[in-house]
Amino acid sequence: MKSISILSGLFVSTLALAGCGEPAAPPSTADTTPTAAAVTVADAWCRPSPNGAKAGGCYVTLTAATDDRLTGGSTPRAGDLQIHEMKTENGMMKMGQLAEGLPLAAGETTALAPGGNHLMLIGLTAPLIAGETVPITLQFASAPAVTVEAQVRQPPMAGMDHGAH
Repeated sequence: MKSISILSGLFVSTLALAGCGEPAAPPSTADTTPTAAAVTVADAWCRPSPNGAKAGGCYVTLTAATDDRLTGGSTPRAGDLQIHEMKTENGMMKMGQLAEGLPLAAGETTALAPGGNHLMLIGLTAPLIAGETVPITLQFASAPAVTVEAQVRQPPMAGMDHGAH
């Protein structure tokens, strides 16, 4: 019975000491905004550029978790990276910069591909040579920047898909 009494006394003493400690911290007022959802980048590649070319085209496939916008990017291989679109106006193909960036719909895959939207590397520091890789950092309106290594390679030739062989 004496051991029960001692244990009860220790328990009561522990509770009493706990009540004498520091007051509980107030709820945190730190920014609890969730971090921006990521954009997944796949199949990054660039076309080889001829010697002396001042610009080169690169392509990627993007999937955003939430609505976002590709706003630009950079690479040590060029002075500027721009987002361009190809469109037909009055029967003529035209290429132009998307100054406001490229919208990315939540959960949808957006492919930047030859003949359509693409990345233009302006002011190349050296030709893009097949077999090498080019680091490209993509910037988004909400998501964190993503850096990828784009493979320099020839695009597949139209009508040359021999995947069944």
